[in-house]
Amino acid sequence: MLFIFGFGTKQKLLGEAGVRTCPRCHNTTVWSLVRRYRQFTLFFVPIARWGRAQFEICGICGASVPA
Repeated sequence: MLFIFGFGTKQKLLGEAGVRTCPRCHNTTVWSLVRRYRQFTLFFVPIARWGRAQFEICGICGASVPA
């Protein structure tokens, strides 16, 4: 019998978070709101998700801060 399973981290873009100044690159830009979680899949179907967190990500350098 063959089982295809996997673990991984997924990110889902939730939209714009607003305009902010980045603490790392010091540019003022639109930040994106992202939800990140870990998941277990069986036959490419998500079975369980855990470790959910939301972040705001800089559109220029990619620095992230918790939302």
